[in-house]
Amino acid sequence: TTIDRDPWPPPHKHPRMSRFARKGKAPKGFEAIEQTLAALETELRDKVNEGHEGKRKVEAIWPIHQINWQRSRYVYDMFYKYKKISREVYEYCIRMKLIDAALIAKWKKPGYERLCSTYVINTKNYKFGTVSICRVPKHALGPDTIVEDPHTGCLGCSSGPGGQRNIFGNKYGQYLASIQVARDQERERRRALKDAAAGGAAEDARAAVASAGGKGKAAAAEEVADEDADTDEGGEEGPMPDTVWAVNEEERNMESISSKASAEAEREAAKAVARAGGGDGGG
Repeated sequence: TTIDRDPWPPPHKHPRMSRFARKGKAPKGFEAIEQTLAALETELRDKVNEGHEGKRKVEAIWPIHQINWQRSRYVYDMFYKYKKISREVYEYCIRMKLIDAALIAKWKKPGYERLCSTYVINTKNYKFGTVSICRVPKHALGPDTIVEDPHTGCLGCSSGPGGQRNIFGNKYGQYLASIQVARDQERERRRALKDAAAGGAAEDARAAVASAGGKGKAAAAEEVADEDADTDEGGEEGPMPDTVWAVNEEERNMESISSKASAEAEREAAKAVARAGGGDGGG
């Protein structure tokens, strides 16, 4: 007698579809950020699944807070600062929970532009009803004070002069929107140069091939083909990076919050704290 068995794995246990494919088709323009979001999702999954040997227990959750910040900052900057995505795409990311809407809401307030996580401003999470040390402005700390929030790994996310540009001190504190926009501009520059030189280069190439004879003609044709290939791959400037994170010091130093805006934010935050007699960690 044969026994009918349920299929394995059950239908609901099959590999999950991408988060981007749930709740209907993504809106037009989502492709501008899809590659970066997919890279961050993969990175988060890998970090969650990797071993925690040699780490403190709290360090295991650092990547969760940090990648959540980077993913939210990326979409926030692409929409608000660079205008590279539509409101429809931005709201789709919120609806799909691809970004942290509560954290973004805080970034819009003076003094919270760099906030690493809403966790660090919840006074219930810290002793004596305070907030994390990472929220204390640098100028208010002693010269030898070590800043590192135990729950997020943040090295300081207060606004104002002297603030930490990369709040985590690693690749998760990089401003990916700034990096992507700069690379797109570089691609456009290279494409414009290539198009501008194409006419003259083509004429020179045909003349070189026509004037060569025998083996020289074949060598000239091969040289022209090699030059075209080099141009397609980036030429002497090299190919464009294939990672969403910074590959050089210039990209690592990019940020989307200007020092002027941060200084103004700190002044506004100080006024607000003075009026409220405390507040919840702005500054």
